[in-house]
Amino acid sequence: MPGIFPGAVLAHALSRPFIPPTPRRAIEGYWRAHPLRADRLARALALRSGAPEGWTWRLDGAGGTARSLSFRTPPAPFREQLFSRGPGHCCICGQPVFRLGWHRDLWGEGKVNRNATWHAACVAAWRFWCDPSDHVQVLKRRQGRRCLEEGKRLLKSAEVDHRVPLFSVWRDRRDEPWPSLLAFWGAPNLQVVNREAHVAKCAREAGARSGRREIVSPSPLAEV
Repeated sequence: MPGIFPGAVLAHALSRPFIPPTPRRAIEGYWRAHPLRADRLARALALRSGAPEGWTWRLDGAGGTARSLSFRTPPAPFREQLFSRGPGHCCICGQPVFRLGWHRDLWGEGKVNRNATWHAACVAAWRFWCDPSDHVQVLKRRQGRRCLEEGKRLLKSAEVDHRVPLFSVWRDRRDEPWPSLLAFWGAPNLQVVNREAHVAKCAREAGARSGRREIVSPSPLAEV
């Protein structure tokens, strides 16, 4: 155990039924248990970095260096080869990675960890952004176990939903600053709703999406 160690992480580790065997495992376990904190921290670190000059959000195949396979994957400029900052810097937020995958140099060593390319917090945040349904219980507690669409108590079949659908983010908001975009995958844009309410919301969104396509597509009569 290092002489200096994050107090919250140590308290969490010692409260576990099985104490993590190493300091790194303790840090990883702490962030896994606190995905909402990891989400806030990762977005704050991304805001500190800002988007690299010349970067734009593209999908795979557009430009040859994009890492996003679809609009459902969070944009991550520092994962792209052209904008990567290399070992010792997080490939998600772009900030330096220090000892044990921590985001601050608590030990005053003045050097980055050249063996790391992720913050432990950013690992947890990325999993939260890509698979929010795995954290449904955490999101339920945040809402007081109430459905935000109906106002009723959440049922066991409740599902995680994006308030602003991700297809709408790609279609209408992809030119927004990159750190702001991450909020659409994070806690500010996530809610847990009962299944029936979720189905109805998806139907409304599909109808609006279909209506927009009809408006945008040219009329066959115009070609006659």
